[in-house]
Amino acid sequence: MAEAKQKVKTSSKEAAPAGKLGRDRTLSDRVYEKILSMIVRGETPVGAKLPTEHALSEQLEVSRPVLRQALKQLREDGVIVSRQGSGSFVQRRPEGAVLDFAPVGSIADIQRTFEFRAAVEGEAAYLAAERRTDTDLAKLRAVLDELDRCIQEGELGVDADETFHEVICTASGNQYFTAARTSMKANILTGLNLTRNLSLTKPQERLELVQREHYQIFEAIKNRNQEEARAAMRAHVENARKRVFEG
Repeated sequence: MAEAKQKVKTSSKEAAPAGKLGRDRTLSDRVYEKILSMIVRGETPVGAKLPTEHALSEQLEVSRPVLRQALKQLREDGVIVSRQGSGSFVQRRPEGAVLDFAPVGSIADIQRTFEFRAAVEGEAAYLAAERRTDTDLAKLRAVLDELDRCIQEGELGVDADETFHEVICTASGNQYFTAARTSMKANILTGLNLTRNLSLTKPQERLELVQREHYQIFEAIKNRNQEEARAAMRAHVENARKRVFEG
């Protein structure tokens, strides 16, 4: 991680070139994952205050703007909370399995993939509720049956989960939803593998909860309730993102 040890000096009063912004984003992702690892490993326990920005930037050898990007993402993920005039405190300690199942350097990308999916797949579900055919419904029903079987037999079910979402994009009648998901399928599968592996470390109720969310989406599409389909899909994807960091 030689790049992570390189200091990046960025003036908040100057506009950075596009390439520089990209490098800062990559570096902030690494800082984000470094702080996350410290919290997961218990180096900074729940309720404890993080070191000051000055101390953290010195410790991690990055500029304050880069550090602030990383802290902002941790706040959005609900891992830390900022208190006016007091600093940042650890709010939640994700389980160690997150670091076991997520490829090194991938957690920030996984979170962004969930954000993208919530937006795109919410609209795909909205249109699917209007345009779906009986054939589409039959395919979704078959996938739900397969996911039920995976839960009962303790299988991961990543392929079936992915198929469920692919069928909904197809049912939207707009090929660009499918194209958008296909373009980032590797990222999506990484996220699915992570969330379903984490679910297997929990009581069976965790996967059953995820499955109930699938059924809510299915019922909304079946009943041609577009608003409900969109809301159910967005909630499902956003819940998946949040479940990554459950303690």
